[in-house]
Amino acid sequence: MDRMLVVVFDNETKAYEGKKALLQLDGEGSITVYAYAVLSKNADGTATVKQGDDSGPIGTLLGTSFGTLIGLLGGPVGLAVGAATGLIAGGTVDLNNARIGDDFIDDVTKVLTPNKVAVVAEIEEDWTTPVDTRMEAIGGTVFRRALADAKHTIHEENVAAMKADLAQMKAEQAKAHADRKGKLQEKINQLDSKIQVQLQKAKDKREAAERQAQAKAQVLRAKAAVAKAKAS
Repeated sequence: MDRMLVVVFDNETKAYEGKKALLQLDGEGSITVYAYAVLSKNADGTATVKQGDDSGPIGTLLGTSFGTLIGLLGGPVGLAVGAATGLIAGGTVDLNNARIGDDFIDDVTKVLTPNKVAVVAEIEEDWTTPVDTRMEAIGGTVFRRALADAKHTIHEENVAAMKADLAQMKAEQAKAHADRKGKLQEKINQLDSKIQVQLQKAKDKREAAERQAQAKAQVLRAKAAVAKAKAS
């Protein structure tokens, strides 16, 4: 099952131990790690993706659920991105992109307080014991949430509703007096712009989902090749 994983530690040293343990579990075949980063909560409330940390093969894809989670954990004060600049660059953070509930973010941020450090990862695991055992032994507090299916229905319904409004306004404009036509045209232009924005958002999400699926498939192929080489 694909999951988002956040493990909160009291300091940076333990967090890096946790990251190392997570990658060891991946190497052992207990889990598959698709993306990871070490996130530090600063004393002033900002969050920093630590310099020099590899964010994993899908970590830098814009619009991915992993990148969005990193941005959300940055909190309202902001995110000072270190080495992993591409994680959330180029767009605002959208909870829908994270594919997890806001209650998960709330639970994590209550524990990820200033001066604490978290290992954030997108993983696939069949059972929770391997990760929990390793992380708890290091002193980590584990949070996980299964990724929900990407939902395009909200965008589709929203666009359909706005198109219905657009058609209504155009019908009214055709019958309106000259002074009213101009006001209706302004509203028509504004609504049409909103429709285009929604259509672009839906397109961006589809493309991001396709890139993420391709990157995950690449990770799995690479692991299969390594396993085959060891077996031969």
